[in-house]
Amino acid sequence: MLIARGGIAYPTGSGKRCVAAPFHQPSLSNRIETDLVGSVLTLNAGSSSLKFALFDAGTLAPVLRGAITGIDGDATLAIAGSAATRCWARGVGFGTLVTDLLALAHDHAGPDGIVAVGHRIVQGGPDHIAPGRVTPDVLAALDTLITLDPLHLPHNLAPVHAVAAAASPTMAQVVCFDTQFHQTMPAVARTVALPVAITGRTIRRYGFHGISYDYVARRLKQIAPEIADARVIVAHLGAGASLCAMHRGASVATTMGFSTLDGLIMATRCGSLDPGVILHLMREGRDVGEIEDILYRRSGLIGVSGISGDMQVLLASDTDEARAAIELFTYRIAAEIGALGSALGGIDALVFTAGIGEHSPAIRAMVGARLAWLGVRIDAALNGAGQDRISQPASAIDVRVIATDEEAMIAHHVRAVIDA
Repeated sequence: MLIARGGIAYPTGSGKRCVAAPFHQPSLSNRIETDLVGSVLTLNAGSSSLKFALFDAGTLAPVLRGAITGIDGDATLAIAGSAATRCWARGVGFGTLVTDLLALAHDHAGPDGIVAVGHRIVQGGPDHIAPGRVTPDVLAALDTLITLDPLHLPHNLAPVHAVAAAASPTMAQVVCFDTQFHQTMPAVARTVALPVAITGRTIRRYGFHGISYDYVARRLKQIAPEIADARVIVAHLGAGASLCAMHRGASVATTMGFSTLDGLIMATRCGSLDPGVILHLMREGRDVGEIEDILYRRSGLIGVSGISGDMQVLLASDTDEARAAIELFTYRIAAEIGALGSALGGIDALVFTAGIGEHSPAIRAMVGARLAWLGVRIDAALNGAGQDRISQPASAIDVRVIATDEEAMIAHHVRAVIDA
């Protein structure tokens, strides 16, 4: 049996149970009045993983977090703060995983149960510009967008279909889009320079990582209101990486465009690339599938270094190849920050977030050094200690580190949609 919420337990193969302490994460909206009771479950599905979190619907306090990894092989569930795991046999269906995950969440949801499930959807296309309830028509419309992002959308939508099949028909589902935060970008920042007859309404710069940027913008209002409405660049640096230029908490420009390939160098993705390179590869006889594999899975840090796409591994390496990959990564970040500064008309603050941004003082220091011409001065001691504010008093730009929480942002949107 699983214990009630307030702690987390899961039986291990040896029959022992591991209990995790309750979470104490900052809430975005625990002061908002709501009559909603029960729990909100969030699901964030990738190609081989399914991250989940359970929140109290009233306070948005986190109750349970974890992930199922290895979905394309031997699937394993791990719960944050606990050494306990659960494994499934190779080839288990996605429906079974979601059904078992719903049962786990229900065991921790308390007497009022799960009132809604929220999902992260990478691409909303030109029409899905705000979080919304899932209906058969909405789900059918999202299925038609798969051609815009065939590598991510099928995985994002799979749990929506699975929950619809496994849960009660009255279970509300809400979809939240990574593209929605960038709807405020002006037309000049959204337009691509192809013939209008080709681009239509669909081919445009969408921007991604929007749920993360939305969270950071709201947290800034809580912890640094003096800069939240100013000109801020947020660096979401992880396996996927991008920058967002914000003014008054709204997106003005971003480095990712039509796809998640664009902009910065990433763990395995190339970032911005001269389209002529793709034409050259085609003339060499490479087909679409091979080129797609090169651009998405064999480029970026792992392609340049030949060692790894993991920044921790590269920073620990003393090889010239690792140093070259790191130098290119930070060079491109600094160059794109300069470009976004032009779009903003200046920069008042720089915020690092996501895995590398939050946990790598070395990368933050390298980027800061490249931005010295802008007056950026990072305090080595504060940076090394991982403080929230890492700039020196004399720095012309306020430099911060804010831990992102996409799951909390999804839960916030779910509650707002259900309350409405």
